[in-house]
Amino acid sequence: MTKRLIIVIVGCGVVFGAIFGMKWFGNKMMNDFVDAMPIPPATIGAGKVQTMTWDNRLEAVGSFVPVNGTDVTTEAGGIVTAIHFESGQKVKKGTPLLTLDSARERGEYERLKAQAELSELNRVRREKLFKLEAISKSDYDAAATEANAARAAVQSQAGVLAQKEIRAPFDGLLGIRRVNVGQYLSAGTAIVTLQSLDPIDLDFTLPEQYVGQAQPGFKVTVNVDSYADQSFTGEVLAVEPRIDSATRNFGLRARLPNPDLKLRAGQFGRVTLTLPGNRSLLVLPRTAVSYDSYGTSVFVVLKKKEDPNAPKPKEMPGAPAGPTTDLIVEQRFIKVGEARGDFVAVVDGIKEGEQVATSGLLKLRNGQPVIINNEGAPQPRLDPKPAEG
Repeated sequence: MTKRLIIVIVGCGVVFGAIFGMKWFGNKMMNDFVDAMPIPPATIGAGKVQTMTWDNRLEAVGSFVPVNGTDVTTEAGGIVTAIHFESGQKVKKGTPLLTLDSARERGEYERLKAQAELSELNRVRREKLFKLEAISKSDYDAAATEANAARAAVQSQAGVLAQKEIRAPFDGLLGIRRVNVGQYLSAGTAIVTLQSLDPIDLDFTLPEQYVGQAQPGFKVTVNVDSYADQSFTGEVLAVEPRIDSATRNFGLRARLPNPDLKLRAGQFGRVTLTLPGNRSLLVLPRTAVSYDSYGTSVFVVLKKKEDPNAPKPKEMPGAPAGPTTDLIVEQRFIKVGEARGDFVAVVDGIKEGEQVATSGLLKLRNGQPVIINNEGAPQPRLDPKPAEG
């Protein structure tokens, strides 16, 4: 029994040893095959880093504001008896907009007016008597003072009466009417919006480092989403002399002609401020740049360097042939500046003439073999436009 048990144990050991040995040998051959397999090259588009001369300009965003704009309100309360305008109407300064009930105020005005006339007659009589030395100078002065007070009361009541007639404070375009005939309005109730839109102002901000460059009179070009194929031009009207301590920006106001009233108050605009002179910058295609949380980088295309001391990979029967390219990519972090059109300026991290990958970035990593194929790829432009047709 003991011999049989030993024979069985030895036999099992030989069988399992052979199985595990074959498994190990197979895995080793598989690993050697994979290690000998070259990394397949990725097909990419590529562009060169080059020097360009750009006109000196700054870009910002801003909001349009009216030269004059307000919600027309009432100074006094009352019931609306007449409305003299329509929503969206253009009006001139002084145009009647709305009339409030003024019967009581008008009656008081007529009473004060009659009282002022009587006071003036009394003053004239007292003046004649004073000249005849029939009354004292103090009696005449009292009559004159009473007449002056009566005239002042009439003027005051005339002002109250004028508050019942609301007029346009300046030329402009009316908005949507917010009141109706017969409605009671309390003092300060908004009647309609009035905006002066031709010309129109644009407020925007720039970082503090440009405070010495931006000056009144410089030209601005503005684009808005409502008219994507049209640009609006104007010039800087004023530069804020104070820098905001919270944002470290300073404000500017530009004024633009707006005869067609296409631009409206509160509208968003992209501003290009033109400065004197030109700048020479190092640029690369914008599609080459990867923006990540850990930095801004590009893949630089380089010639693969062969190390004579490096061990050669084992050749395995049946393994595919190596890559047919001597180009690889290297990821490099850079510092970018202003972007314009299809290009972005490079401040640091790359040199003129170097080649960078512009497409297929998602399949790249350090040391990745690449094949460049720019056939059919659109050429980057400073002023890209949508393709026609």
